[in-house]
Amino acid sequence: MKLLVLLSRFPFPLDKGDKLRAFHQLRYLAQHHEICLLALTDEPVPEASYAAVRPLCRGGLHVHALGKPGIAANMARALATGLPFQVGYFYDAAAQRRLDALLREFRPQHVYCQLIRMAEYLRPHAGTYAMTLDYMDVFSAGMQRRARQAPAWQRPVISLEARRLLRYEAAVFGWFQHHTIISDQDRQLINHPERQRIHVVLNGIDTDFFQPTDTAKEYDLVFCGNMSYHPNVDAAEFLATEILPLVHHTHPRARLLIAGTTPAARVLALASPAVVISGWLPDIRDAYASARVFVAPMRVGTGLQNKLLEAMAMRLPCVTTPLANNALRGVPGEDLLVGQTVAELAAHITQLLTETEPAAALAARGLAFVRRHYNWAAATSRLEALFASHKGSDNG
Repeated sequence: MKLLVLLSRFPFPLDKGDKLRAFHQLRYLAQHHEICLLALTDEPVPEASYAAVRPLCRGGLHVHALGKPGIAANMARALATGLPFQVGYFYDAAAQRRLDALLREFRPQHVYCQLIRMAEYLRPHAGTYAMTLDYMDVFSAGMQRRARQAPAWQRPVISLEARRLLRYEAAVFGWFQHHTIISDQDRQLINHPERQRIHVVLNGIDTDFFQPTDTAKEYDLVFCGNMSYHPNVDAAEFLATEILPLVHHTHPRARLLIAGTTPAARVLALASPAVVISGWLPDIRDAYASARVFVAPMRVGTGLQNKLLEAMAMRLPCVTTPLANNALRGVPGEDLLVGQTVAELAAHITQLLTETEPAAALAARGLAFVRRHYNWAAATSRLEALFASHKGSDNG
């Protein structure tokens, strides 16, 4: 099948959740389909990244750079027209012309669009091409949770964006024949009467890459992620300033590593003798391997936490919140430990640091869980089935 894929970011390196999902889906789709990829980018793309993605795109690899002046103008236009800022940021008239040309020239049999922020490009083509939208997760719900925690001066703008996203998530539904999302928890948050038509397509985990190691442990706790992303910033602050002090009551020398790209100023401010901020690492596996327990105390955000899959695949005992586990669907106490309050999370961490044999058993069960349930090939085959069930003609 000739498949045109539309992404808001270049899908390599794998330092953000949407890039990771896109790259692994492309890897498996490329085995059976001719892919033409159009990816936007707001940062330079190194040749090594091109080299990783180019072999997957027999139908062509096209990258459109978003410049800062254009982004500012597009966001101002979004404010005036009622579009979410999330959509305005990524919508560019020149990129629209480029997509329109690719549709005419490549003549795809199906169009796959990742994230609602890219759906605006396909609005003019609704009903003309067979198209699938991957919501991935629910931006409006994440923004609503963020508004509740934001300082008073930020709350009106964030609340406005949440309302616009909620409306837009429902509006784009009708432009596409098929829809996918990362978890049932997220599906229930889409404000559309036919949301049960949205297919859950899970992420997977590359268990050949993420494997258990016997590296010496330099840290007691680790948290990883894109450290400029608000839900991760919030979780890092929560862990370092509220949970870790309680852990220190019984483990006064416990050290925390916060690892991941582009740490925000609020994350950098957490650095102390007990808290190390690594920033970007060439190999994120080094962060997981250096610690005894992985903690993901997520309080805002949506979607499936890839960081939990990676930590469990490396046989780390994991502690998280119901918000994250509702998407993961692990069994609390069997596959990982789940707590809501500061006291519950600190108690779980303390238990794992104190009782090493039960911690090792929990980690082994977590490893078995992700190997059993999270497989990229199986997940992407569900996506292929949707494409096959609604294939357009050779000329679109």
